[in-house]
Amino acid sequence: MSLVDVFSTYLFGLSLVVIVVALLMLISGLDDLFIDLVYWVRRGWRSLTVYRRSERMAYQALLAPAEKPLAIMVPAWQETGVIGHMAELAATTLDYENYHIFVGTYPNDEDTQRDVDAVCARFPNVHKVVCARPGPTSKADCLNNVLDAILRFESQARIAFAGFILHDAEDVLSAMELRLFNYLVERKDLIQVPVYPFERQWANFTSLHYLDEFAELHGKDVPVREALAGQVPSAGVGTCFSRRAVLALIEEGNGIAFDVQSLTEDYDIGLRLKQRGMQEIFARFPVFDMNGSQGKVRHFGDSRRESNVICVREYFPDRLSTAVRQKSRWIIGIVYQGYRTHGWTGKPILDYFLWRDRKGALNNFVSFAAMLILLQLAILWLVQALWTDSPKFLSIFTGGWWFHALLLANLLLMANRMLQRVIFVSGYYGLAQGLLSVPRLLWGNLINFLANCRAIAQIIQCGDPRRVAWDKTTHDFPSLGDGRRGLQALEDVLVAQGALSQAQLQHATHHRIDGLHLCSSLIHAGLLRPEQLARPMAEQIGVPCESVDAHAIDEAIIARVPAHIALHYAVLPLRVEGKALVLASESYIDPVSLAALARKLGGPVRYVLAHKGQVTVGLRHWHAHAGDAAAVQTLDQAVRSGRLRREQANALWERYVSRQVMLGEVLVARGCLDEIVLRAMLLNHARSAQRLGDFLVEQGVIDGDTLQHALAVQDALQPQIEDLIDDVCAPPLAQAAGARG
Repeated sequence: MSLVDVFSTYLFGLSLVVIVVALLMLISGLDDLFIDLVYWVRRGWRSLTVYRRSERMAYQALLAPAEKPLAIMVPAWQETGVIGHMAELAATTLDYENYHIFVGTYPNDEDTQRDVDAVCARFPNVHKVVCARPGPTSKADCLNNVLDAILRFESQARIAFAGFILHDAEDVLSAMELRLFNYLVERKDLIQVPVYPFERQWANFTSLHYLDEFAELHGKDVPVREALAGQVPSAGVGTCFSRRAVLALIEEGNGIAFDVQSLTEDYDIGLRLKQRGMQEIFARFPVFDMNGSQGKVRHFGDSRRESNVICVREYFPDRLSTAVRQKSRWIIGIVYQGYRTHGWTGKPILDYFLWRDRKGALNNFVSFAAMLILLQLAILWLVQALWTDSPKFLSIFTGGWWFHALLLANLLLMANRMLQRVIFVSGYYGLAQGLLSVPRLLWGNLINFLANCRAIAQIIQCGDPRRVAWDKTTHDFPSLGDGRRGLQALEDVLVAQGALSQAQLQHATHHRIDGLHLCSSLIHAGLLRPEQLARPMAEQIGVPCESVDAHAIDEAIIARVPAHIALHYAVLPLRVEGKALVLASESYIDPVSLAALARKLGGPVRYVLAHKGQVTVGLRHWHAHAGDAAAVQTLDQAVRSGRLRREQANALWERYVSRQVMLGEVLVARGCLDEIVLRAMLLNHARSAQRLGDFLVEQGVIDGDTLQHALAVQDALQPQIEDLIDDVCAPPLAQAAGARG
């Protein structure tokens, strides 16, 4: 066979391949066109009907419901230096307080464990979970361990989480994300918010092609899927499950919620919940007011509404090999494992979207083949253009009208694909990124083709798609200042500084006064003075220590902090320094609470550590209508009558103040209430006019008898000023007799 014959055979074969590929592309293109039409028709219809009859809900509506406890689950394998960033960013960003982060670590990942321990020391709402087996296992296995730990935590703390949220350690959360989940979780069982990857330099096509795909997927495809099928695939991050959903998954899996053999356990759960008849929602909720967007930098050509939706942001892989590994895992989990596990549901609309999920196994090859064909045709055209006497190679592709119609249809469908991609990428990222998404289509096709090849190779190697091991993908995290601080036990600090002997500490530990924490018990027993406790505590947490006279604070300063906020956080405003309001607290204010205070007070705040009892007395004096004016008058009268010298009166006042106790401390110290539950109840109590004790009884957290016993203990712990004066003024013989008695 001559070279001419070989080349002719090649051209004939190429023409057949062109027809097959063009037909497959036509089918896929028409499928995508259907989704486009549904989206735009539905959007236009809702604009002309729904949104003309009623206004869109403003984000302020998310603030109305009381904060329900939410649990964030974060699997962590070799995530050193990342967890602290996430906790810090969540504390300073989220407009929510009643949440806890549970980080799943592994026994053979000591670096991550140490990092999480340091984070837990600063953030009381962060909890370390150590998985039962060495890592890396699958993400599903890690999440099962975390979920088991959460349920045990609930039992110990007597708290029930309303929502369980999936996040990765690298995620950056929107400020109102938990507010949105809190608003919806009683009515919806799976809530998914969009994912929008962070931009990198324009030439980084590998990372930026994720940006293009997620913008269109979460801007158009998933909303249409929810509207037609009522089913929403979880993205693995930014997903909230209701308590009902989690308990149903645990029951279905005989104690195991996440399928440990699935590489895409998030996608799997979305289908399982739908099959159980649970409600799922894809929540695209913009947060902005009449003055503009809430915190996001605008880009030329973006949509004000679309670019301010509540979403999850993170960096995606910027190396080709890493992107191929990640996408091959997605392909195996969604296409091959998904088919083996779920097959077809028998529901035409849902099966249609399952087919769309799985057609990528073929489409990735077809798209790559189309690229190769286009390249070959371009070379043939170039040869003909440069060599005028060359054979007309492209004449073999001139067929009948149907062939031209097929090519024209594909050309129009491809133009539509590019237009849709530009529209949805521009909506969030601006026109520049939207236009760059067109050349990135080719690079994305290459990545998807290589990922498909790798997925098939892994399945062939393992013999079964469900045997393919989890292949974790590393991510970057936006830079943030390092603020880690480990907290040494305060009792050890006191012993080290000589304020207390080891023997005294051991005796006080074994004979702790009922209703008091250990440090409070040391003061009540006379083993420590208030300043001896406050100074090392302030040094430990890195804030100044001050003695506070609550009666001397200017009333205008007191008015800067509403009573319900002051009582909830147990703080007193002292003064304004620069732009910051300085608060006094008797204990450590964690970063979550400090950030919440800044939001609620509308400006920067910092705090100093006051001596024990000083803030308690101040709160009663200014806000609780149970002030100590009578005690002050009694002391003054004793000084004027000559019973006490002024220095004695000052010492008695310090003793009186340092022995004032909050009801919450009594309940927690006696084991009637977990401190975490108390924090959650205080959030809800801020909306109530009841006394705290009555509110706790009404909520069923404690019963009436427990409250009465706690109040009796509180009353017994707090001395009367008259008794203190009598102790000082009693004759020596009477004091000795009292001591013997």
